[in-house]
Amino acid sequence: MQELNRKRVLITGGAGFLGSHLCEQLIEKQCEVLCVDNFFTGAKDNIKRLLENPYFELIRHDVTFPLYVEVDEIYNLACPASPVHYQFDPVQTTKTSVHGAINMLGLAKRVKAKIFQASTSEVYGDPTVHPQKEDYCGNVNPTGHRACYDEGKRCAETLFFDYYRQHGLRIKVGRIFNTYGPRMHPNDGRVVSNFIIQALNNQPITLYGDGSQTRSFCYVDDLVELMIGVMGTEETFTGPVNMGNPTEISVKELAETIVELANSRSAIEHRPLPKDDPKRRKPDISLARSQVGWNPRTSLSDGLIKTIGYFADRLGTVTALPLRSRTQG
Repeated sequence: MQELNRKRVLITGGAGFLGSHLCEQLIEKQCEVLCVDNFFTGAKDNIKRLLENPYFELIRHDVTFPLYVEVDEIYNLACPASPVHYQFDPVQTTKTSVHGAINMLGLAKRVKAKIFQASTSEVYGDPTVHPQKEDYCGNVNPTGHRACYDEGKRCAETLFFDYYRQHGLRIKVGRIFNTYGPRMHPNDGRVVSNFIIQALNNQPITLYGDGSQTRSFCYVDDLVELMIGVMGTEETFTGPVNMGNPTEISVKELAETIVELANSRSAIEHRPLPKDDPKRRKPDISLARSQVGWNPRTSLSDGLIKTIGYFADRLGTVTALPLRSRTQG
């Protein structure tokens, strides 16, 4: 009888950094999880501990093509999220956001499933208001190098709300801010993984600009808890809702903290700040607090210690490749 009551949940991008943690949490919550990934940035190592679980299933699939399965809920996480990866094939990145959203919304409509869209703080672009609230429409360059990701996610949000208004679909939209933790790709070009890899190798810490630009970093366990919480809210609540830790820190201070926690001898090396790199990024999480009762619980130092430990273990078998990032988050 318990098996018959298990919620069937589809997670696109389920073998990625966020997706794999979400898979684990939903399995622990007695859900039946269908993980879909094309393994462009995802990895089987991220989900290998789940492969023997009878309530976990893996499908290799690209969401730009339709998928026909029977599920109760969908978390649409599929899309490369780091500049190194989403700029590798920008046309495919836009297709993944837009065609992927269309295909998952079509599936949700057919099977009457509730669906969550993993949007991003990048929809705010280089913000002119601080902190960023959900009613801020953003300051995005639609023709820049980041536009394939930024505008793709903005279009996906449009599609979700049009399906909600036109077809009565049960939607949830979360705008995810910088998230970090174990299973980040070691060469994804994001600021936390960049700094940790460089610090563990005692290489120079590459700091773009003077390091005064700020970010707000949320530990992955806290973020996944909020995603599941938002999915469980009343159907009248659609979002969008900011998802992140509002504790703000400069990139320079982050670099210094990681060097200290990793017991590194790395020195800081300054490089030119790239175009369209946001100067400040901090979520207003009033909506998450009021609708879900959520607050991040993991301090930055505690989360960084866990993340540094993960990368230290990986570096025992994986050689860090040259970092190609031209962004700080």
